[in-house]
Amino acid sequence: MSPRLARLLTRLYPRLWQERYGDEFEALLLDGRGGPGTLANVICSALCEHLTPTQGGDMNRDPNSFSAILKHPSAFLPLAMSVAALAVIGVAATYSIFHYGHGLVREPDEGTAAHLWQLLMAGQLPVLAFFAIKWLPRAPRPTLCVLVLQAGGVLAAMAPVYFLHL
Repeated sequence: MSPRLARLLTRLYPRLWQERYGDEFEALLLDGRGGPGTLANVICSALCEHLTPTQGGDMNRDPNSFSAILKHPSAFLPLAMSVAALAVIGVAATYSIFHYGHGLVREPDEGTAAHLWQLLMAGQLPVLAFFAIKWLPRAPRPTLCVLVLQAGGVLAAMAPVYFLHL
């Protein structure tokens, strides 16, 4: 890797991080191959460092930060379930368009897609309750941010059902 590129990549990190680790990191980049994987890894790490800076001189992050809490299954599972519910609607709509030649077709029985959507949406409720009960007393502010994100996922999955009258 060229010295100019190594210096530019080091400058992507926050100022305090650069003061503490910059020289060593730049030397490490100069010694390595520096392919596209390294470039992507450094850019992602710099972004993460801006979002959740390391605490003090050690590399341990705050265990009650937004990103640390979001990594717990009870935090990201409802988001994944909302995305899956939205995908079920998208697949059902795509199938309906290609199979019947026009928009969504209402079936006499709700159908498999509707039941999957209902299971995914209802299955989130106990996980959301568990997450709120466990994390609100420990870290209220980041937990509320995650809950808002989860509520946004739920609303995004419900919006097509409401607006398309499914």
